[in-house]
Amino acid sequence: MLKPFLWGAGLALISLTAHAQSAGTELANLREDVRLLTQKVGALSLKVEDLERENEALRRQVANASQSQAFATVNQLNDAVDTLERAIKAGDSATAASAAAQIKKLGDATNAALDSLAKGAAQRATVQTTFSDNFPAEGISYTVQKGDTLSTISRKTGGKLSDIINANKIADPTKVRVGDTLFIPGGK
Repeated sequence: MLKPFLWGAGLALISLTAHAQSAGTELANLREDVRLLTQKVGALSLKVEDLERENEALRRQVANASQSQAFATVNQLNDAVDTLERAIKAGDSATAASAAAQIKKLGDATNAALDSLAKGAAQRATVQTTFSDNFPAEGISYTVQKGDTLSTISRKTGGKLSDIINANKIADPTKVRVGDTLFIPGGK
């Protein structure tokens, strides 16, 4: 009677071992699934961050575009004039007054935009477009450092400001950038 019991216990042990191996395999599979899901969540998080950055950039573009649309288009003016003409022909004084006010508003916006453009153009410095070849042929090279202006470079190197401008054909002295290499005529 002990043999069947031992034999049954042995089968139960084998079954338990197989079940434990199966559970271990399932656990390993679950761990792999969790690892893959973690990777996918990380990738999705990066995509969400990218989309949020793109969305913010688009919001800024829309805001900038709406601010730069401060003047009326020709089509808007033509539409307002057409409305005014129809109102006048119909004898509708309220519509005519509304259309006239709209035309005045569009005209004012256009004039303001034109004035702004004119002020911007008037404030620009004149650009030197001709350069003299009357500067010393010998000199040194100088790499522009942070905080340098042509005046400070002239003082540091002993070169004349006008010679530096002419030798390097610098149209706008305010546009010298860090890292630019300049020839300094007569510099030391």
